[in-house]
Amino acid sequence: MNYFKSFSEKIKSGKTSDFTALALDLFRFQSRYNGVYRQYLSARNVQPDRIENLADIPFLPISFFKTHKVVSGPENQFGDFYSSSGTTGQQQSRHYIWSKSFYLSHARRLFESTYGSLKDFHVLALLPSYLEREGSSLVDMAAHFIQLSGSAHSGFYLNEHELLIGKINMLRGGRKKVLLLGVTFALLDLAEKISGQADFGDLIVMETGGMKGRRKEMIREEVHNLLKKSFGVGSIHSEYGMTELTSQAYSKGDGRFWENRALKVFIRDAYDPFHMVNGKSGAINVIDLANVHSCAFLETEDLGIKNDDESFSILGRMDNSEIRGCNLMIN
Repeated sequence: MNYFKSFSEKIKSGKTSDFTALALDLFRFQSRYNGVYRQYLSARNVQPDRIENLADIPFLPISFFKTHKVVSGPENQFGDFYSSSGTTGQQQSRHYIWSKSFYLSHARRLFESTYGSLKDFHVLALLPSYLEREGSSLVDMAAHFIQLSGSAHSGFYLNEHELLIGKINMLRGGRKKVLLLGVTFALLDLAEKISGQADFGDLIVMETGGMKGRRKEMIREEVHNLLKKSFGVGSIHSEYGMTELTSQAYSKGDGRFWENRALKVFIRDAYDPFHMVNGKSGAINVIDLANVHSCAFLETEDLGIKNDDESFSILGRMDNSEIRGCNLMIN
């Protein structure tokens, strides 16, 4: 646990300017103390002491969070975990954590570095599918933001569309900014209630992704155009995060997300997971330094592209993502 504390202090203090050095140090630690990752490296015949560049670090398929306890250290030291929502019939991911307070304080730092102090916000959270179950990291983050806002008007809304619309109308144009944070299908449900009659020009609408089987899948541009028209706003903001990550990335519009001091994205060939590509679309790999306690080097099942301005865009999910990935360690 001493390593976790010392490494997390570097992240808290913002001393992550040398991302490469920190990532390599963390790789050496996790290649030794993370049993699942160590076995994966061995199965790929990787010798950790010969890894000297970020490009050479192997990424662990994110599916292992569904089948293994991915932790850096003795398993019995990890009890708390966040779980994915998934859809009917899918196995849930479990991300075991060493400190919820670290997760929440880190989430706050990342949000405020992009949007400013939460004290300047009313936070309205529309997360029905997440509130209806236990173990959601997104719900914990939203609850933390609601508390930090210090606003009596901040809070969660389940299916109270009329109440929520009235609240937005009451708060807009005030001293504080209004953030509507919602899962995508719930925002679309609310948009139908408004039917393009609203003009919430100063409202920050932030979607977190996910249809959860409630609606047909839509591309992000289609979703954003529909929401912009319904809410009368010029752009739709987005949050990119997942159960298996501790860090989040944010977009202020056009689906362009930005890396931060703890999170960097790489693009791999969708058909060759061990080959990185530049200037074209592929599958997303993530280094999340805040995953000090689990695995910081993850091969996700999202498709994306790095843009010319160094932002990245999410293009969708890989087909058959439930069965893709390296099967070297399937029992």
